[in-house]
Amino acid sequence: MKSVSLFFGLFLLSPLALAQKVKTASTSTNEEPSMLGSLISSKPRYTREMVLGNILKGALENMHLSNKQIDNALSDNAFKSFLERMDYGKQFLLLSDVKALEKYKREFDDMLISGELTILETSSELMNKRIGQIEKYVEGLLSKPMDYSKKDFLETDPKKRKFPLNEQELYDHWTKLMKYEVLGRIIDQKEEQNGLATDDKGNKKKPVSDKKLSDTEIEKEARTKVLKSYKKIFSRLVNEKRSDKLDKFYNSITKIFDPHTNYLVPEEKEDFDIDMSGKLEGIGAILREDNSYIKVERIVPGSASWKTKEVEAEDMILKVGQGKDEPVDVVDMSLRDAVKLIRGKKGTEVRLTIKKPNGLIKVVPIVRDVVEIEDSYAKGTILEMSPTNTKIGYINIPKFYRDFNDRAGRNVTDDTRREIEKLNKEGVSGLILDLRNNGGGALEDARMISGLFIEKGPIVQVKAHTGAVDILADTDPNIDFKKPTIVLINRFSASASEIVAAALQDYGRAVVVGGEFSHGKGTVQAVVDLDGYVSPMAKSYSPLGALKITIQKFYRVNGSSTQYKGVTPDIILPDQFSHLESGEKFLDYSIPWGEVKPVKFNSWNERFDLKGLRASSSARIKKEGKFKNTLESMKWFKLQKEKSKRSLTMSDFEKERKDIREKTDVFKKEQEFKNLIVKDLTPSKDKAHLEKFEDFSKNLRKDSVIEESMHIMDDMLKMAKK
Repeated sequence: MKSVSLFFGLFLLSPLALAQKVKTASTSTNEEPSMLGSLISSKPRYTREMVLGNILKGALENMHLSNKQIDNALSDNAFKSFLERMDYGKQFLLLSDVKALEKYKREFDDMLISGELTILETSSELMNKRIGQIEKYVEGLLSKPMDYSKKDFLETDPKKRKFPLNEQELYDHWTKLMKYEVLGRIIDQKEEQNGLATDDKGNKKKPVSDKKLSDTEIEKEARTKVLKSYKKIFSRLVNEKRSDKLDKFYNSITKIFDPHTNYLVPEEKEDFDIDMSGKLEGIGAILREDNSYIKVERIVPGSASWKTKEVEAEDMILKVGQGKDEPVDVVDMSLRDAVKLIRGKKGTEVRLTIKKPNGLIKVVPIVRDVVEIEDSYAKGTILEMSPTNTKIGYINIPKFYRDFNDRAGRNVTDDTRREIEKLNKEGVSGLILDLRNNGGGALEDARMISGLFIEKGPIVQVKAHTGAVDILADTDPNIDFKKPTIVLINRFSASASEIVAAALQDYGRAVVVGGEFSHGKGTVQAVVDLDGYVSPMAKSYSPLGALKITIQKFYRVNGSSTQYKGVTPDIILPDQFSHLESGEKFLDYSIPWGEVKPVKFNSWNERFDLKGLRASSSARIKKEGKFKNTLESMKWFKLQKEKSKRSLTMSDFEKERKDIREKTDVFKKEQEFKNLIVKDLTPSKDKAHLEKFEDFSKNLRKDSVIEESMHIMDDMLKMAKK
């Protein structure tokens, strides 16, 4: 261990070099290599895991907001986290297996430094042994019909179960689990045959075949499908890649620092960049797994696939070839691995062997291009509500995107400013800024977008692990939008979206409307490209991936943190997701709430009577019943969540599924807001555009929060006139 300590000591000679290279973003930045890389030796005695582990240890201890040290106490918690990642459902390991692994529970810190990750080999051996036993047992179990009349129950909540004491207890659990899965398949098939099955949009599904199967045939087919599905799961678990095992180990450590600090294997780093920029280089097809096959879910309009006119939704991809090279069979391949083959640099050719729903097999050559994922971008429209016919602007921002690899690339601030310009030209009287389900993004854009609505002033305070507090301010005196504004949030609004909502609320610039609270993610993450810290002589260790690490914490201009508690709306509406434990307060190892000194700022000169707005909104909700479905679904889903034990008798199962189908059908039948007119700001005769806009406007007309927001805006405009 002395050589390891020396190695790590060398790494620690320049922790500031690491910290000074960080560019802040509420979710993402890209790092440039520092001189620290020259300290990493390329001597053979240093393995890839040793290099990676030491870089991670140095970064976590020197950069993370919490100032935690990786020691035995942290190692103890990391072991518990590792066990959850290995077998969260307590479906494979016996209690004796867990006890055998406990000898490593205080060695995670040592293994991280030495690179000798012996727990990975030991745990893999144990898992593979149990998987082999379970697979053999399941094959025998599903080879014949089961008794669906026997009274029995499956506990579906792993937290309420313990690891089985012996193999018999393990098999008993799998007997129940397989019966539950088969019953589900049987009911699915019966519902489809009887025309009761619906898709995600609530539309009736057409039966795959006109042939009616008997109950016996349905039961046999259900067992066959379940076995096929689970054999695929078992195969993937046994053949788990080394990178996936490393992911489990390293992230069992990073999780103890906080829920948003995690190691990204190289593939995840690529996905992260795509998510932040909203674009990728590929073919523009959204794919999904369907048993053993990769299927096309939909085609992105304007993409390389779309231009061929040969690849369509529901096509099956059988093989993927790079140019004229021999194609690779992707049947039974994971979606991630198949996508890796299909993605590629702009201008290169990929050849897909596809099977059409009618059975036709053909090879389609596609030249890859840049694909922009339009659903990721800010989108504006005009809403008009009769009988007033007042024009209200509406802008939806799904995320705070920015391409950190391209300074001239697309970003959310410029897009939002353009949408505001269009709305101003149309003469709108107010604006609804929709940040619901917005998980955050670039901190810089949260600052700049807030500045579109105020003259100038502080937007957010940012505190580092050193205790230093920086104030990020809007310095542009221009106000892009000056009229009444509503900001919509829910419990999935996090990070950068909470900064915008909090700033506009503190300034009195906007009325914040939404569920009981926002997510409560008030921390800043940086993404460190780990390859930047390896010397040229040791490039054989690359790619190492990246570390997303929490380095700072947000505070509002009033001094209160958005962390943990989130933002409380000025007007609280019934929340259909209230049954979910979603939010920072429900996450393990989340960073606590806190306060700093408030900063001076000039409040907006037109403040609304919030008490009056709340009273009017509450009266409408009670009188008109527009949230009746939401309130009923809140109660029903809460009850369903508490019922974690599921019956394994056919009669009970059928009754339960019938009740669920009837209830969900009722909840899906949201009344359309007939008096709402949605105007397209970028009209086009393109069929794909028209279809997308029709879906977009239909969703808005069915949205009870949008309807109530229009009424609130009407009240605000009346107040403004007075």
